Formats: sequence, C-alpha cells, structure tokens
Amino acid sequence: MPEGNEIHRWAERQTAAFGGRPVRVDGPQGRFTDVTVIDGRKLARVMAVGKHLGYDFGKDRILHVHLGLQGDFTEGSGPLPAVRGALRMRMWNARAVKRVAEPGVSKRHGWYSEDDGSGHLAPEKIAWVELRGPMDCSVFTQQMWERLLERLGPDPLNGDGPEKAIAKIGKSRKAIGALLMDQSVAAGIGNIYRAELLFRAKLNPFTPGSRVTEKLLRSIWKDARTLMKAGMVDRRIVTTKPADRPHRKGMALKEEAHYVYRRQGRPCFVCGTKILTEVMAGRNLFWCPICQAADTK
Repeated sequence: MPEGNEIHRWAERQTAAFGGRPVRVDGPQGRFTDVTVIDGRKLARVMAVGKHLGYDFGKDRILHVHLGLQGDFTEGSGPLPAVRGALRMRMWNARAVKRVAEPGVSKRHGWYSEDDGSGHLAPEKIAWVELRGPMDCSVFTQQMWERLLERLGPDPLNGDGPEKAIAKIGKSRKAIGALLMDQSVAAGIGNIYRAELLFRAKLNPFTPGSRVTEKLLRSIWKDARTLMKAGMVDRRIVTTKPADRPHRKGMALKEEAHYVYRRQGRPCFVCGTKILTEVMAGRNLFWCPICQAADTK
C-alpha cells in the first residue's frame, strides 16, 4: 500500500498538471458511476491527507481516491492511449492530449522499490492519468470529506504537529508498533516507515505507547516528516545513513536502503544481529532484537 510520501507526491504532480482548469474525466470500466458529476468541471486542487486523495471540483464534488493495496496510477503525455485492462478512471487535459507525446509516453509506477526514480515526466508535461485497482474512487460531499478528516490523525506532511498523536499514544497500552499503523493516530505512516522510524529511534516495537516518552515521540515525528518529505522526491524510501551502509559513498543501493524492512534473517547494518519479523497490526513487522532491545526497567 502506498504510504503518505507517495500520496502527497501524486497530489503535487496532479495539481501541477490539472489544477485551476477544466478537466475531462471518464470511467471506462463502468464501476465509477459518479463521473458525470465532475466531468468537464474545473479542478481547484488535489488534496492529500494520510493515504487519501481528494480532488476538489467544488462544493459537494470532491473525488475521493484511496489506492488501497492494489491501486496505482499511470501517467503520460500526448494523446490518450487505448483503453486496456480494468481501467477505473481517466482524467485528462483536453488541450494537452492534442500535443505530441514526450519521450517515454507513459509510466506506470507499480511497486515503489522497483522504481529508480528515473524516467518520470515533469508534472507540467502530464496530459493524462489512469487509475486502476483502487479501494475507493467515488465523489464525496463536503460533509463526507470532513467526516473522513475527523477520523484521521495528524499528517506529518501537512505540517501537523504531533500533539494529538502524543495524547493518544500516551493513554494507550497497545504496542507502539501497532499504534504507528493506526491512521487515527498518525495519518500516512505505513509499514515501511513504521519499521524504519522505530529502528532509527532505537525503540522496541512492543513497548506500550504509555511508556514512550513525549520527547522520544516528538523526535520520531520530526524524523517521519524529514524521511517522508525526502520520499516524495522520486518515490524511493531511503532510511539508512551513509555511515551505516556497506557502500558508504554514492546513492544507497536497493538492498541497503532500509535498516530492517523486509530484511528478516539478514544481519543488522549496525550490530550484525539477524533481523526478526512477526505479524503486528495485520502486517509483517521487522526489528533488530539488539538495537531495539526491550526496556526492562
């Protein structure tokens, strides 16, 4: 599932491509039944909150997109391509699709770790986007959108402070590793950032939230904002420090971009201990039993 960095990246790119002008929208698959409500209307902006996108077409016309586990966008320049596969929604700039396509007509992002950040169109060159496999693609009223926002916790990438998250965590006996995955606690933090933020904080993921100090939580929040903003640049989520990587110079290699995420059974870059894994909050958790040893006090 895309994490907050990628959702905010989509919002920035699509606002640059379509914001402030009328756009055409259709739903070739037939499952997007609200298309007539927004087709041809001016798109004011694309909003990102946690893992949710909101396309502002005016009062009671907010297109809500949640990519879920399978959803993904394809973007391109030039004329609209032929409809292929289960295409839920297309959005395009009527003038831009008449232009000659840029080299590399389209790019489907797919799984982030297979994307090296190269070959992406400049946002202003995007003429169309296609959406496949989302959990939700429907038009919200303003009230529905506001109810969604009320359910979500603060978002590090929206400049929100950590106070609400700290208050919830401080009252909970749940493991901090589970709390960070709860979107009502912190919006946008997913499985990758959960594992990596806890490692960088040297915090055991099984520690009850009520035992984590406010100082440490504020440090984790600051780290989340920095790492997630960096992940907006080219989709790569790099959390390791150069001094801890086997190759200390140049860009992080794919296999050394993370400290613990999906590195189960491999040696920790810092202490050499094998990384462990088990399911927590419905997703695989990864941690180092030495660098993140449980506090026995």
